[in-house]
Amino acid sequence: MTKTVNSSLQHDVLEELEFDPSVDASQIGVTVKGGVVTLTGHVHNYTEKTAADRIAKRVHGVEAVANDIDVKLPIDAERDDSDLARGVADAIRWNVALPKDKIQVTVANGWVTLEGEVDWEYQRRVAFDAVRGLRAIHGVTNNISVMPKLNPVAVKEKIESALRRNAEIDARKISVETSGDRVILRGTVRSWVEREDAVNAAWSAPGVRRVVDELKVHAA
Repeated sequence: MTKTVNSSLQHDVLEELEFDPSVDASQIGVTVKGGVVTLTGHVHNYTEKTAADRIAKRVHGVEAVANDIDVKLPIDAERDDSDLARGVADAIRWNVALPKDKIQVTVANGWVTLEGEVDWEYQRRVAFDAVRGLRAIHGVTNNISVMPKLNPVAVKEKIESALRRNAEIDARKISVETSGDRVILRGTVRSWVEREDAVNAAWSAPGVRRVVDELKVHAA
């Protein structure tokens, strides 16, 4: 990718960050090399950090994002780990979509680690979303695993059907392989958004515990 293309993509990402009100773009730096965007700087909460990642990925031409943004909490937003752990545990317990007593929480220096087992991938995501916006969180590691429920053939068929139903995905250019509870996606997509849609479709099949994303972004 040429220097001019890198500069153009950098400009587009910066504009998209400035356009979106969920982040303070004035504190975020952007560099681009070969379609890979690196975000630097600092934000005031973890939700803003994840939002910056999401915003950059939706820009046409972005193939990957390295999110090196630091979370610098205001002094009055700091909480000790014990207090934060109680808040995280409450958020998990009060969410009706999550199974009780199956998710464990660890907090160290403001960083939350989630562990345990759930039946569906959407529950794994719900757990992450339930805690990432809590006050005083520096980051979240989601180590929750999904227990398998269906055989590999059924999983493969469900994913292929989901890909065909999605109008934003060219399913003809994506191959689906299954091995136990693992799904492997290969082929090409036109954008990062299409790539994420395909991966999300794979994760939506019950029993999938791992999705290996080998899709390549070839912008039209």
